[in-house]
Amino acid sequence: MRLTLRQLDVMASIARSGSTTEAGKQLALSQSAVSAALAELESQLGTKVFDRVGKRVVLNDCGRLLLPRALAVLDQMREIEHLFDDGAGALRVGASTTVGNYMIPSVLGAFQRRWPLVQVELDVGNTRDVVDAVAAYRVDIGFIEGPCHHPDLEVHPWLEDELCVVASPTHPVARDPAKPGTLSAARWILREPGSGTLEAVESLLLPHLGTFGSTMHLGNSEAIKRAVAEGMGVSCLSLRVVQDWLDNGRLQRVDAALPKLRRTLFRIHPRRKVLSQPLQRFVEHCLAWH
Repeated sequence: MRLTLRQLDVMASIARSGSTTEAGKQLALSQSAVSAALAELESQLGTKVFDRVGKRVVLNDCGRLLLPRALAVLDQMREIEHLFDDGAGALRVGASTTVGNYMIPSVLGAFQRRWPLVQVELDVGNTRDVVDAVAAYRVDIGFIEGPCHHPDLEVHPWLEDELCVVASPTHPVARDPAKPGTLSAARWILREPGSGTLEAVESLLLPHLGTFGSTMHLGNSEAIKRAVAEGMGVSCLSLRVVQDWLDNGRLQRVDAALPKLRRTLFRIHPRRKVLSQPLQRFVEHCLAWH
């Protein structure tokens, strides 16, 4: 690209004022600098854009064709210069399934009410997918349910999340307080490999249960919740996921004489990433959100 914004700005100023001298005053340039910019523009276009009429310059047919396009380009550049004055931005957020489906929408809703000019894209996948996307700079920031040991990422605790064992009210383990031995023999419906929820459930429950009985793996918590409600097995899910169905009786919390099951949700971003002002505002918003 050989044309410059300065050349277009000079051309537009001359068209408005009808004089290279007046254009120079408007742009704080010498008359020789204005004339040189105009000469470069006409040379690169291969045509004159002004007719010289005595001391005045008047747009010719080529100039009249060019002027609206030049003004449009200059307006767009001024818009770009002021694009971030009111907090505008375009953020890409990655979130693992439970966080993405049950927490981040509320976070984003509150954030966009405060910063309406920020555009936000949300990608939801399992924890492994989110870690890969953040490390590859496909998203700006990620929220995950399991630990992350990627050497190129910064990992910060975000929220504490409570898990609970649930079953259908008609399932045998729900009829009486379940013992760990009973639970370990039950059929478990679990998240897929690569899921932070699966990793958390295994680390929290296996020390007490020893092993799971037969298992079924499903790709998201909503599918697991529905399968458990149909009596297909038991599961351990975030309380945020199942609270509504516990309240309406479709699921029952299983008392298994287990300690409180808690995990930490994490916020991740690349170590070398420079946080823009909109992204820093989003981070601060997430830290304040409950």
